Amino acid sequence: MKNITDEELLALINKATAGDKSALETLILSVQDMVFNLSLRMLGTFPDAEDATQDILLKVVTHLSAFRTESLFSTWVFRIAVNHLKNYQKHMFAKMPISFEFYGNDIKNAETDNIPDLTQNVEKSILSEELKMSCTNVMLQCLDTESRCIFVLGTMFKLDSRIAGEILEMSPEAYRQRLSRIRKKMADFLEEYCGEYGGGKCKCKNRVNYAIQSHRINPMQLDYTTATEIPVNTMLNVKKAMEEIDDLSQDFSFCKPYQSPERTKHLIQEFLDSTQFSVIKNS
Repeated sequence: MKNITDEELLALINKATAGDKSALETLILSVQDMVFNLSLRMLGTFPDAEDATQDILLKVVTHLSAFRTESLFSTWVFRIAVNHLKNYQKHMFAKMPISFEFYGNDIKNAETDNIPDLTQNVEKSILSEELKMSCTNVMLQCLDTESRCIFVLGTMFKLDSRIAGEILEMSPEAYRQRLSRIRKKMADFLEEYCGEYGGGKCKCKNRVNYAIQSHRINPMQLDYTTATEIPVNTMLNVKKAMEEIDDLSQDFSFCKPYQSPERTKHLIQEFLDSTQFSVIKNS
C-alpha cells in the first residue's frame, strides 16, 4: 500500500463503507498485487492465481464493513486470502498433487535427450528463465497447504512473526519454529537437485524442450518472463519485517513478486461498475 498513511487508509475505508466507489477502488488496488502474489505462490499457476485473486478481492469488497481497526488492513486482507486459499480446490495441483519424492525423481530420471526443438523460434535463454521461475513455484506445491502458506508469508512477504501468527492463528514462537524447519526442507531439496539455486545437476537450459513437451511451459504463453517484477515493499503496509531466523535468504531469491495482470484489474473494475456492486453497496 505505497504512500498511504494510516490516517489516509482509515479515511478511505470509512468512505468506501459509506458507498464511495472511488475510495473502494483505491483500497482494492492497494492490496491487489499482494493478493495476486500470495495466490500465485499458493496455487502454482498464473491462471489459477488470477481466478483466486478475483474471488478474494470480491470477498474483501463485500465484507469491508466487518473490518475493525484493531488490526492492520493488510493483516485483515491476508487473513481473508489465506482462509480462501487454504480451502481452494479448483486449482490444477488440487487435482494433481505432487510431492518432493515425485519432483526429485522427475529431475533425476526424466528422459530429456533426443527431444526435437520445440522452442518455436523463442530464444532459449528466455524459455530457460521461464522454466526456472515456473519450476521453483511448482516446487512449493510439494509442501502441504499450511506449510506452503507459512513459507510464503515468511520468505516472500517477510512478515513479522507476530503478524504472521495472527493471520495463521498460531503463536509467534510456533510460527518461527515451523518456518525455520520448512525453509531448511526447501533449501535441502534445492541443494540436492537444483543447479540454479543449489548444488544439484539440474539446469533449466537443458530441460527446456522436455518442459515444453510435458506442457510445463508454453513458448506462446510466457507468464513469468512477461510479468512486471515489483519490489515487495510496494505491496505491504506493515510495521516490522520478519526477524532473521537463518542464513538461507539467497537460496530463495526466486520468490519474486509480480504486478497482477491487467485483465484482473479490468474484471474488478467491471464489478465495481456493475449493478451487482450497487446492490451490495446498499445492502
